[in-house]
Amino acid sequence: MILYRPTGNAELALVEQSGWTAWPPRLADQPIFYPVLTFAYAEKIARDWNSTKAAPDNLGYVTRFEIDAKTAARYPVQIAGGSAHEELWVPAAELESFNRGIVGKIEVVAVYKDGAKLPD
Repeated sequence: MILYRPTGNAELALVEQSGWTAWPPRLADQPIFYPVLTFAYAEKIARDWNSTKAAPDNLGYVTRFEIDAKTAARYPVQIAGGSAHEELWVPAAELESFNRGIVGKIEVVAVYKDGAKLPD
């Protein structure tokens, strides 16, 4: 299953430290890790939320990654606020196991700054 994750600078730096192979543990106030199923939904979050923060945190990234079928089967698709907002809800305590289901590398597929897409 192909998934997308909108993210900001801090989380992306931790993904890079992992060698682009794992998502970092959730913070105490983040009980769920929620990758999304479509680029369009991830783009909306990265562009409209992540990239509109005050500098230097005014960058939003869309990442893409794949998880194996066994991992995908453990997390039913959730709808968050509208039919186009499909997510997987991974409890924070299960993130390490979820990360083991990642196939290949996590890659950045789009970058936004101050609400605008940066050139590839």
